[in-house]
Amino acid sequence: MADFGGGDLDAFRGEVRGWLEANYPAELRDPKAKTDPEAIWGGRAFAGSNDPQTVWMRAAAAKGYTAPTWPTEYGGAGLTPAQARVLDQELAAGKYRQPLASFGIWMLGPVLLEYGNEAQKKEHLPKIINGDFRWCQGYSEPGAGSDLASLQTKCEDKGDHWLINGQKIWTSYANKADWCFCLVRTDTSKKHEGISFVLIDMTTPGVETRPIQLISGESPFCETFFTDVKVPKGNLIGKINGGWEIAKRLLQYERQNISGGFGGGGGAGGAAGDLGSIAKDYLGTDETGALADADLRTRITKNNMDFRTLFMTIQRTAAEAKASNGPSAATSIIKYAAASFAQERSELMVESMGSQGLGWEGSNYTGLETTAVRGWLRSKGNSIEGGTSEVNINVVAKRVLGLPDPK
Repeated sequence: MADFGGGDLDAFRGEVRGWLEANYPAELRDPKAKTDPEAIWGGRAFAGSNDPQTVWMRAAAAKGYTAPTWPTEYGGAGLTPAQARVLDQELAAGKYRQPLASFGIWMLGPVLLEYGNEAQKKEHLPKIINGDFRWCQGYSEPGAGSDLASLQTKCEDKGDHWLINGQKIWTSYANKADWCFCLVRTDTSKKHEGISFVLIDMTTPGVETRPIQLISGESPFCETFFTDVKVPKGNLIGKINGGWEIAKRLLQYERQNISGGFGGGGGAGGAAGDLGSIAKDYLGTDETGALADADLRTRITKNNMDFRTLFMTIQRTAAEAKASNGPSAATSIIKYAAASFAQERSELMVESMGSQGLGWEGSNYTGLETTAVRGWLRSKGNSIEGGTSEVNINVVAKRVLGLPDPK
């Protein structure tokens, strides 16, 4: 990578634009091109795949563009925050597909950079960047959700290995993951100070996953069981009983990522960005060409404004996080707002469609309509995943506003 210091971003932009044009697979230039929907996550299942999405991921990874600001010694591109913004802008301007979606990129990698030893960084970071493994997160348990520190999955020191027994729940895509970053209890005499952070290969004997079917008809979450699972000693990240600090840090990255997913409104009820046009199609327009339902028009406009404001705030806080080497507690504010706006938008979508927005299946409903109702049901989880809205409000009150505990 050439040195683009001194503010010479125009030259860097030209290099990025040229590289994208030269390396983006021809098969993906058609916006309607079909690829395996799982390919974007990478992992062992796609190790020998020639799916166009996988080809694109490999090309971007070789350049370090799947983790552009990570250090070059681990396979990242070593870009400055300003250069990373240019890359994002060029990807968006050319309508290039995202090369890799990864919990390893969004959550595990940043904490490995902060808490991992050198051997762990060299072992795992390049594989995360290359999409070699698909990761899942083992945090919540049946008796430890919002009160995560109550977790009971037991991790015993057996001399040359750790032995893990317990259960996790709501583990996203555990049935498709290759590895899991997991919170375990290594000391039963303490609550927060008895938790450790370990990495588990999901092919290890004793690991079992069971998908959970949601009301939306999807099964993105799993129950995960660990029965006498042996984990190498070197898979402990940070200090023994020091996992709670890592867990809190990772949750900040997770909330930042969840918020970013809503930044443009794409996560809310299907084709959320076209909500105004969709409402016009179903409800008609007045003599000026505006949506005929004035009250709904006002609420859609407000939601669009809220999302635009949120998107700009996310961009600003992301830049601040990179400059200060990590996210702040402000991610809880953004995550709360993103969940609220996304749920509101999903409801507006269904309302705009009227009875057609409640169809589940059958020839009487279009794909957009059935997607809308499923998106509306799925949005109910937005205020739960990554920390409930109620917990986030407490975080904002205590860590952002500095409010005292109630007496």
